[in-house]
Amino acid sequence: MDWPIEEVARMSGVTARTLRHYGETGLLPPARIGSNGRRYYEEYQLLRLQQILVLRALGVGVPEIGRILSDQVDEVDALRAHHQRLLAERDRLDTLAGTVSRTIAELDQSRKDGNRMTINRPENLFEGVQPSQYEENMRDFPELAEEVGRRADAMSQSDADAAHRERTAQMIRLAELMAAGHPADADPVQAEIDAQYRALSELRAVSAEEYLAIGRSVVDNETWRAAYEAVVPGLAAYQRNAIEAYAATRLN
Repeated sequence: MDWPIEEVARMSGVTARTLRHYGETGLLPPARIGSNGRRYYEEYQLLRLQQILVLRALGVGVPEIGRILSDQVDEVDALRAHHQRLLAERDRLDTLAGTVSRTIAELDQSRKDGNRMTINRPENLFEGVQPSQYEENMRDFPELAEEVGRRADAMSQSDADAAHRERTAQMIRLAELMAAGHPADADPVQAEIDAQYRALSELRAVSAEEYLAIGRSVVDNETWRAAYEAVVPGLAAYQRNAIEAYAATRLN
């Protein structure tokens, strides 16, 4: 039995464009190509796609995935290796949950004391943090997602780690501003939003309407919202409101 590319995209949540890219790079060639150019995948390809997605979820870049899979012959052995990675990821998430819990406690205490949160050991904020598939949360913005994914694939692991830490640091800075009582349209908050907008604009031009849609997605997209709310409750809406203020005053 085989499945056309559209069905595989629906089942896996991977776009047909990404599947074609995987085929062109040799990472996931289709089982066959029909006379009309349509790509078809069999069980072997679906198993390989599962391995690719597991490794991507664990923060492994596409070039490294290709090297890993090229060394594997037996599917069961490959799945055992991935299972070990998943167990390690579970342990990492446990550590990350502890990190977020400490951050929430510190923010809550600073709010009760009426003081701006200070961080004695900033590295604690990133304990257990590794790059996630940021582009997967941008499916509503396919052109930006494609560019983010292309750049992520070309990154070294150290560059990807640094980029992810910077995104996390942006969230922490916003949380500190929120805890200090700054409204979303305050100058220091808008300076953070401006930096985020400029970073996006380096990928490609972003209109006011699109930036507003991204702001709404921070609240509406379950994964994005959970990431913000894990830092401190209310941060997702604070980010959205700050983007709305930025768009109204600087992008119109």
